[in-house]
Amino acid sequence: MISEVKELVEYALLLTTCAGAWRYLIGDTIKFVDKKNAEIVITGRTKQFLSLCGEHLSVDNMNKAILEVSGEKDLNIKEFTVIGFKHNSLFAHHWYIGCDQKVDELEIAKRLDHHLCLLNDDYAVERQHALENIIVHILPSTIFLDWLTIKGKLGGQNKFPRVLKGQLAEQWETFVQHK
Repeated sequence: MISEVKELVEYALLLTTCAGAWRYLIGDTIKFVDKKNAEIVITGRTKQFLSLCGEHLSVDNMNKAILEVSGEKDLNIKEFTVIGFKHNSLFAHHWYIGCDQKVDELEIAKRLDHHLCLLNDDYAVERQHALENIIVHILPSTIFLDWLTIKGKLGGQNKFPRVLKGQLAEQWETFVQHK
């Protein structure tokens, strides 16, 4: 019920009948920005959500953190994607960032991590417990376009996925290794 939701918390959008006999997960994530007036903003897609260990990282969080880092470092970041994976006995995030400027990957990882901690309390908690490492690889932005081209997805109606999982993540990592 709307009386139970909290403002600025992300929710997955689910359509259902009044009796709950039928339901459908649309795939969008939303935030209530004004509960009293039932105002929402769409923050992303459920399949573009990264939560390996409870960090609940949304595309909205990722986009804002990338914007902050690019502003701080005066960078032109054209694309990025993130892959979550098991790392030792815990977890890690591997960020691939498309930028044609020379940058220090360790510094970008540190700043990105800092901004994500500020934007997302769950992420900050998991960075202290289960999310062990943040890895950043800076790639020429053309690699992202090359990938879309070989997948037959180059064009204005297609976006590079912000989160890669499963077989698609494996294909991307193999592709990047051969570039």
